[in-house]
Amino acid sequence: MTTGLKRPSNYYMELIQEFPPRPISTEAELMVTQTRIHSILDKPSLTQDDRDYLKVLGMLVYDYEEQHEPMPTLKGVALLKALMEESNLQPNNLVSIFGTETNVLEVLNHKSQLTHYQVQELAEFFHISSTSFT
Repeated sequence: MTTGLKRPSNYYMELIQEFPPRPISTEAELMVTQTRIHSILDKPSLTQDDRDYLKVLGMLVYDYEEQHEPMPTLKGVALLKALMEESNLQPNNLVSIFGTETNVLEVLNHKSQLTHYQVQELAEFFHISSTSFT
């Protein structure tokens, strides 16, 4: 007998019976699974069973996307823009690296190139390899 596992609630079993989690192998299955995820997320409040079930479905979506939808490789200014957006940063947040907000904007608008110093500082700031920018 396995110990440490709790018996699923009736509600959790209903979730599984309504939409049994299965590995996703097609774009159509992905869309249906994402629709199911959204229908649960649209509920006014989520139970722990909802969150557990969403985690399972999320893992299935993640596995499919990892196999079928590779992430694009961003370099240079495109990477900088993505990192800024992800971190909710504005150009003025990078003045310590670029010297002035104008310098930041010139790089972001491709009017100026990243310097070796800026690349090193950005890599440290975002905790990534400096080679990501080149």
